[in-house]
Amino acid sequence: MTTDRKPPSALVTGSSRGIGREIARQLAARGVRVGVHFRSGRAAAEAVLAELPGEGHAAFSADIADGVAVARLWSEATERLGAIGIVVNNAAEHGEHPPLSTDYEAWRKAWERIIAVNLHGPANLSLLAAQSMARSSGGRIVNISSRGAFRGEPDAPAYGASKAALNSLSQSLAKALAPKGVLVYCLAPGWVETEMAADLLAGPGGAEIRAQHPLGRVTRADEVARAAVFCALDAPAAMTGAVIDVNGASYLRT
Repeated sequence: MTTDRKPPSALVTGSSRGIGREIARQLAARGVRVGVHFRSGRAAAEAVLAELPGEGHAAFSADIADGVAVARLWSEATERLGAIGIVVNNAAEHGEHPPLSTDYEAWRKAWERIIAVNLHGPANLSLLAAQSMARSSGGRIVNISSRGAFRGEPDAPAYGASKAALNSLSQSLAKALAPKGVLVYCLAPGWVETEMAADLLAGPGGAEIRAQHPLGRVTRADEVARAAVFCALDAPAAMTGAVIDVNGASYLRT
């Protein structure tokens, strides 16, 4: 996007904390009006709004796993923010369900919930966004995936599968939407220093996690956010469909 144009409004899912919060902050610092999405943490979302530079930001609540709620979210966000030219699908859910020690009912529930949040939610929101963007001057969709899509997640197979599917969705949409000027990018972080990971990183397994990273530390949330904002505002159109590793060389693929 050229710098002489006013940046479009953006909707960032799961932006009341962690990576999403940093993405919202950095987009707002670039002059973007941001929709801060949350599921149940209203106080945290309001705190994010209070610290965003600029005006016109708004918070929206929805369970991304619920297709009806996603449609309502899109309607409310476009009503409050105007035309949305950037969507960042960041909201995600993780849960362990090792195949040899998880009973059938827990296994089924884990798959249903994780796939609904991590795949169905982004797919539904991306459809609404893509059709709207295609009718206007185009736009950008940025999906937050994971290195788990490539390396396998033995204790959380639904998570790994959902992120692999999100990568494929991103590439399929990139092909389908490029003629209409809608660009799709995908980021694949590994471990990220967020509130959710804090206990694990500080616990007995923290040293092993850090040992996976040649940098000697896990990725910071602001580093993932910088990559996401680059894709949302600056990345060339020729990069559409790219799945970009942001994991500090902790997992390399060719």
